[in-house]
Amino acid sequence: MDIRYSCNQRDFKRYTTEETRKEFLIEKLFVPDEVVAVYSHVDRMVTLGVMPVMEKVPIDKGIDIWHNFGTQYFLQRRELGLFNVGGAGTVCVDGTVYSLGYKDCLYIAMGAKDVTFESCDASAPAKFYMVSAPAHTRYETRLIRIADAAKKPLGAMETSNKRVINQFIHPDVLKTCQLSMGMTVLEPGSVWNTMPAHTHERRMEVYFYFEVPAGNVVFHMMGEGQETRHIVMANEQAVISPSWSIHAGAGTSNYTFIWAMGGENQAFDDMDVIPTTELR
Repeated sequence: MDIRYSCNQRDFKRYTTEETRKEFLIEKLFVPDEVVAVYSHVDRMVTLGVMPVMEKVPIDKGIDIWHNFGTQYFLQRRELGLFNVGGAGTVCVDGTVYSLGYKDCLYIAMGAKDVTFESCDASAPAKFYMVSAPAHTRYETRLIRIADAAKKPLGAMETSNKRVINQFIHPDVLKTCQLSMGMTVLEPGSVWNTMPAHTHERRMEVYFYFEVPAGNVVFHMMGEGQETRHIVMANEQAVISPSWSIHAGAGTSNYTFIWAMGGENQAFDDMDVIPTTELR
């Protein structure tokens, strides 16, 4: 498992492009019949990708659970949210099977012991993108389909950021310990996300970009508002954003991204907005 240690904003100012990408970018999440896992010491969040093709893949495949987490199984002290961004697939949680279509979401509560992933068609495999956060209380495992997400239209074509925020793992939808996740879909002709930029001192965030058309990229902005940097990201890549960093971006086309947050609270208005004209 890839382990990333925390970086502070003072040292970040001296990072090269290579160092920035190595520290924050997750370049390849989906490998046939394997579990890709990146453990970040920023709020101890774990980002995972599973693409089952010929096998039923357990969540702990290739991970030394005791060495990395000090527990007997992966979700003993953790909760997890996942989205299917590929073909139809199933997730089996302690004997209960959940069928997920494209863009469906599953919240798995703390304490789930046996979790496995399977594709319905090996020629069109499922791709399960996941984020896990430490948890202290068990809530209810729940399937949330894309049609049932709470939808919040935002932005306008005139500002190139007309989009719909789909809230899945969110206090208005279901209870969790700290994990929140959702999906933002930009309309054709819109490219900007999360503007005006902001930080939330009490929460970190992970962005996963997908539906980026071939030959296009997303310029993901990060760093302090007065000294920003960017990472050029391709389709199906994720980026870790510490609490001190903005998290915004613009693509060379419209795209979709999944956001995941964890930290001290789940108050979505707990943010420090930076006027666009004050960014540097």
